[in-house]
Amino acid sequence: MLEGVKINCHSSIKIAKDKIVYIDPFRIKEVTHNADYIFITHSHYDHFSTQDILKVAKVDTIFVTIPETKSSLELMGVPDNQIIIVEPNNKYELDNIKFETLPSYNENKKYHPKENNWVGYIIELNEIKYYIAGDTDNIEEIQNIKCDIAFLPIGGEFTMNAEQASQLANKIDIKIVVPTHYGELVGSKDDLSQFIELTNKEVKVLIDKK
Repeated sequence: MLEGVKINCHSSIKIAKDKIVYIDPFRIKEVTHNADYIFITHSHYDHFSTQDILKVAKVDTIFVTIPETKSSLELMGVPDNQIIIVEPNNKYELDNIKFETLPSYNENKKYHPKENNWVGYIIELNEIKYYIAGDTDNIEEIQNIKCDIAFLPIGGEFTMNAEQASQLANKIDIKIVVPTHYGELVGSKDDLSQFIELTNKEVKVLIDKK
């Protein structure tokens, strides 16, 4: 199921199926200009990086994003008809892709307030559903997710930690979980080891070893 999926680093994900999708491109090494869609979960620099977006975007790339990034995209020359503004708890269908938005926020930390309406995504490509959590705690609104592959942050401090992420992985209806948001700006290999140890064996934990 992870064929065509790459964790560039941190929470930067690329899914290459019939269409090429990037989520929160960050620290992109090669200039490719091959993105059909770019999804943005929120406006922090490690998730909305204009210099990395410019490496993968092409003339007709469709951007799915939150309201506060629109002006920056317009300054980059992206036309209005290629910018789709989203908020939590909605479903969308484009020509080649279906997706829905979920809340993504911190409960007891200041970094990602609920009122910002930042999002996670469930993206459906080639009949596979990918859940990209964004920077979130293990909040009530994501307790009943059903998908094939879940990308969950485990690094703590700005998101759920390894223990909390494993609790979510053990509860939701998924086949595969891919830990993210550790080993670059926050989190460590110890977090990864703890996450693997605490996640039920029925859920396959996959790691992009680059």
